[in-house]
Amino acid sequence: MYDAGKIIIGLIIFLILITFPIWYNAASGNPTSAPDLKIITDAKQCVEPTDYMRTNHMNLLDEWRDIVVREKGRYIMLDGKQYEMSLSNTCLDCHSNKADFCDQCHNYMSVDPYCWDCHIESKE
Repeated sequence: MYDAGKIIIGLIIFLILITFPIWYNAASGNPTSAPDLKIITDAKQCVEPTDYMRTNHMNLLDEWRDIVVREKGRYIMLDGKQYEMSLSNTCLDCHSNKADFCDQCHNYMSVDPYCWDCHIESKE
């Protein structure tokens, strides 16, 4: 092992380069801030509480999609109110500004939802 010194130096440089983003973010001390969502609506409440919708709206939309497409269901009762299970007609009635609401969070979380593969994007 005549090249042990070169291998160790190479490994150290490799580890520094691989972990650089972590060290850089820790040293800068500027955590990324959550997006400022603009909700343009007169509605007092969503179909579920805000905390639930922030963390589980994708699951809710998947469940609604399965019920509508596979079981031909169209309406759901929550808190004594009847809601249509529809991204276009229920969700986008209140959250009509996709760029300032949906896209802000999805870009922040680095997700690419497939909602718009089937649904027509609303005119803003």
